[in-house]
Amino acid sequence: TEEQQLFRNAVHEWCEKKLPLEVIRQMDKTGQMPLGIVKDMADLGLLLMTVPEEHGGIGADWVTACIAAEELGYADISIAIPVLFLVESSWGFVVDKYGTEEVREAVVRPAMKGNAFIGIANTESGGGSDVAAIKTVAKREGNEWIINGEKTYISGTEEAQKMGGGYFLLARTAPAPPEAAHRGMTAFYLPINTPGIEVTKRFEDVGRTGISTGGFAMQDVRLPNSYVLGEENRGFYITMEGFDCARTLIGAVCVGAAKRALEIGMDYIKQRKAFGQSIGKFEGIQFELADDWAQLEALRSLVYRTAWMMDERYK
Repeated sequence: TEEQQLFRNAVHEWCEKKLPLEVIRQMDKTGQMPLGIVKDMADLGLLLMTVPEEHGGIGADWVTACIAAEELGYADISIAIPVLFLVESSWGFVVDKYGTEEVREAVVRPAMKGNAFIGIANTESGGGSDVAAIKTVAKREGNEWIINGEKTYISGTEEAQKMGGGYFLLARTAPAPPEAAHRGMTAFYLPINTPGIEVTKRFEDVGRTGISTGGFAMQDVRLPNSYVLGEENRGFYITMEGFDCARTLIGAVCVGAAKRALEIGMDYIKQRKAFGQSIGKFEGIQFELADDWAQLEALRSLVYRTAWMMDERYK
């Protein structure tokens, strides 16, 4: 729509001003986001933009969220800032949708203002995308849950510690038959600074170093029952919904980064000379570039069609 095009232009201009390539290179070299960038994103309305208006958000649809994701991916080809954006837009949406008012007040509203972080903590040494293989367990004790387990390769562990906030967490809460191992799992909101959590050291990534990647161990971590997300033993299905949201935005981010990479490549083949002319004039180079661009446009169309389907789903 015209409104969405105006939004794209505004995000693009903001990225040109705040996230030039030299800033991205420096961020990836030092492993730190520019000071104040999260608050700037909050001021622009980019943080948790999919949270509905009745809960304090702007209620952006998924096509609009993909526009923001694509522009951020185009600007930050290290993918650090886009990861922060998409993790919060997708899993923050799920935490808000299934969380209690206590959870919204504790983390969703602060995160929208850039004062807290919301992430996803599913991955373990033997499970993650294979959700049914998760070993973390939670046991009910009165009005509390006691959680034990370990998560690894989790985005934003240092940011969560510094800013406050926490994670969408999945744990096994009941036995499940072998033929339906996805049953008996419950989703929780887990504040990262809860007693009993030990955050492990930061992994050394290649790219996206501006946002940390780490893990944490949980030993007898106590959470109130009000931090359960959705229905008890229905966490698998909520997690699948979160993956739908996150992977749609991941697709948009990657489209943006790929477009920027191709543009950088096009600039190079105009400058690099061989046999008395720029290499961009050789058909062997042009054919490959044309194939890459056609594939990118096909993927871009698929991403936005998926976002449109998401919007139809949530009408």
